[in-house]
Amino acid sequence: MLFEAEPLDLGPDVRAVGVELVEDGQEREPVRGAEAARVWSRVLPAIAKDEPWALDFFSHLDRVREYCHNHAIEVREASGKSLVVPSPNAEKLEGLLDRFESETFGARAGAKVVEGDAELEGDLARRGADAYQPAFGNYFFCAICDFENGSLVVLSHRLWASEIIRLARGVLAGLDVQVRLPAN
Repeated sequence: MLFEAEPLDLGPDVRAVGVELVEDGQEREPVRGAEAARVWSRVLPAIAKDEPWALDFFSHLDRVREYCHNHAIEVREASGKSLVVPSPNAEKLEGLLDRFESETFGARAGAKVVEGDAELEGDLARRGADAYQPAFGNYFFCAICDFENGSLVVLSHRLWASEIIRLARGVLAGLDVQVRLPAN
């Protein structure tokens, strides 16, 4: 597996890093399933560093709510049309990511996760992941998780691709994953 991070150009006001988890080979197919969930469940808390973090779900809420209830995962109803899952432990996070890898959802880290952010959480219910673009400056990071396609897009003024690589190397040591900046 290859874990790669590189800066993305999403416009002058948006600083973003594209992270991919793909098979090592010509095809570069996204890594999926339990193997991918194991990687992503280590990376998300690592890039949050010491900041409080959470996952944001804004679609298929009944399935997410039921899964969290059945697996004793804390969940907070936000704006009636989105769910916040505050920093589940590694085992629960891995199961959650494996179960919902086919969904696009979000992640964010920063003090506002604990305080609650009614404006962003309401906007997530209306606009999905697009709601992060005007709000990411209020957080350590906001991220769009598209793990079915092996992708994590991190919006942050404080995380660089090289920092994500450094943090990932630390938590992915011992797994069969090459962590690197993409070859040009």
